[in-house]
Amino acid sequence: MHRELNLVQALNETLDMLLTDDDKVLLLGQDIGKNGGVFRVTENLYHKFGDERVVDTPLSEAGIVGCGIGLALNGLKPIVEIEFFGFIYPALEQILSHLARLRMRTQGKYEVPLIIRAPYGAGVRAPELHSESIEALLFQSPGLKVVIPSNPYDAKGLLTAASEGSDPVIFLEPMRVYRSMRQPVPQHRYTVPLGKANVMKEGKDITVIAWGAMIGNVVKAAEQLEKTQGISLEIVDLRTLYPFDIETIQESVSKTHRAVIVHEAPLTGGVGAELAAVIQERMFGDLKSPVKRITGFDVPVPQFSIEDYYLPSQDRIVHEIEQMLVSLTR
Repeated sequence: MHRELNLVQALNETLDMLLTDDDKVLLLGQDIGKNGGVFRVTENLYHKFGDERVVDTPLSEAGIVGCGIGLALNGLKPIVEIEFFGFIYPALEQILSHLARLRMRTQGKYEVPLIIRAPYGAGVRAPELHSESIEALLFQSPGLKVVIPSNPYDAKGLLTAASEGSDPVIFLEPMRVYRSMRQPVPQHRYTVPLGKANVMKEGKDITVIAWGAMIGNVVKAAEQLEKTQGISLEIVDLRTLYPFDIETIQESVSKTHRAVIVHEAPLTGGVGAELAAVIQERMFGDLKSPVKRITGFDVPVPQFSIEDYYLPSQDRIVHEIEQMLVSLTR
């Protein structure tokens, strides 16, 4: 049975299913119980499963993650919610020094099947530290998987797949997508494999790689470019940032011979820099132009009045791609 769900509903249904199917699964986080979470992703789960399965924690990100690590080491499958991705900074000691390293530190003796969920990204007029896009910090931490769905269908399948593995997963949910779109989502249990990108739209002229809320802007830009100029974009939704699907990227770029990467995080040191480097190293002979990055600027997410200017909008993506092609004809 397919229903039209938004991202919040798809995630809530998935968490309900995981709690029902496996007694080892439990949820931890600030205000996730009686209040149902700041975005209501865990709504009604406290009343259905009780306070031993859906645990309201104190306001201590380091404590929440540290507790999750301990539970995972002892055979449980905790799913931790951080209220906003920008609040994860106090927990980085636990994540980087312990969570990411425990399998290696114990020579494979211990597994840490912990999922850390967090809403992330700009464009919703949130206060400072509520709109961070700092996935590169965790992308560069061996031992962690980093997952960012762009739509409700993928969100359910990716979160289910993450729960079936034994590795720690950082699961980032784009706030701009939470209630901005609906999509058919099967009611039954299914998985979307981690580490596998999705070619959302086939094209012949340029490969555009993006994830999260930027996928929507790229799709609109592709429609505009095709309608006005006949430029055909192939859109690759990365879905899993680490480990990323270089095979799908390579197959796409070998067809289009051009690559553009779009993300809302700052330009310098972003995930796009690594993707660009790998494409250049592996596919230099196939490229007809340098790899281009269209990103946020090297500043913190600004105040409301210029927040939209900070993000790679449909218009900016169209303009940058047009300039990329113009420069090649000079």
